[in-house]
Amino acid sequence: MNTEEFGFETQAIRTQLERSQYLEHSVPLYLSSSFVFEDAEDMRASFTEEKERNIYSRFSNPNTTEFVDKICKMEGAESGYAFATGMAAVYSTFAALLNSGDHIVSASSVFGSTHALFMTYFPKWNIETSYFEISKPETIESFIKPNTKILYAESPTNPGVDVIDLQLLGDLAKKHNLILIIDNCFATPYLQQPIKFGAHLVIHSATKLIDGQGRVLGGVTVGSEDLIRQIYLFSRNTGPALSPFNAWVLSKSLETLAVRVDRHCENALKVAEFLESHPNVNSVKYPFLKSHPQYEIAKKQMKAGGNIIAFEIKGGIEAGRKFLNSIQLCSLSANIGDTRTIVTHPASTTHSKLSEEDQLAVGITQGLVRVSVGLETVEDVIADLKQALS
Repeated sequence: MNTEEFGFETQAIRTQLERSQYLEHSVPLYLSSSFVFEDAEDMRASFTEEKERNIYSRFSNPNTTEFVDKICKMEGAESGYAFATGMAAVYSTFAALLNSGDHIVSASSVFGSTHALFMTYFPKWNIETSYFEISKPETIESFIKPNTKILYAESPTNPGVDVIDLQLLGDLAKKHNLILIIDNCFATPYLQQPIKFGAHLVIHSATKLIDGQGRVLGGVTVGSEDLIRQIYLFSRNTGPALSPFNAWVLSKSLETLAVRVDRHCENALKVAEFLESHPNVNSVKYPFLKSHPQYEIAKKQMKAGGNIIAFEIKGGIEAGRKFLNSIQLCSLSANIGDTRTIVTHPASTTHSKLSEEDQLAVGITQGLVRVSVGLETVEDVIADLKQALS
């Protein structure tokens, strides 16, 4: 059945592997490291890729294939590859495409581990990164050099929840013949499809909203077939493949992505509005709050605002510590995108490897708190935040 003509939710639910002889309704697990061949010729043709088939689960597996197929349809991508973690997806995507002497132009507001790749590890291989400020998109072009190969950004960003104009990036990438890569983790393919705006590749940490229940790790990169081919060959040899079990879990999770994210966004907007009105809060950032500096851009390219809120408590790090220690219902964790609301202090956790100067450069103050709003009764979440703030 060709699901291309159906809606998002139908594709998420009805994109499935072919049924086996047992005619199962729900796709089974394929917990096999390898697959057998009919004869010597079948084996030869499979390894030379004259045949498209499963050989070894480090290369492909029925469960990972189904998961990737779903993400590709959701994102409007030609092809993809699934990874053990989101950071495996980020690293492998860059490592497959870059050579010594290449240059990356990236938004300065990136996840802490991505920043470590750019600043600590890639320089060892003579790969340089220049950062632009999200709030100054007019400066991006000035960072592009003759050896620039990749233009990269998260939108919304982690943890500052800033938004960048994807169409602007798409136009710049086309003008300068760059590969545009977007980390779409915070938005999910339900809220935003960067390929529509000119992205060549889209990366997700599937650990977050795609799983949505804090169970498994996973990552995926989707995009143009020629670029994914390079990423696939690199990954086939280096081994960061997603496990069949996690792929099975994530594929099932995608069936409820739309209804979950709708509720996440509904709850998050109410929490953001509460925080914005609280006297002990200096500032709040949420893409669908009118006070967000990129509100109009968010409305243009996102279906809703997502589930992540960044806010700054009055009183700095001491007030932040008291707030965290007073939380009763919400969880203190470094994850996001869970059914349970999670509160994080980025300066001391997810972005603690950055110097204070680098933290401030990307909007991480000592009093900044990131909230991943869950699926609980929203009044209960607000009551917990209210008592902790008081």
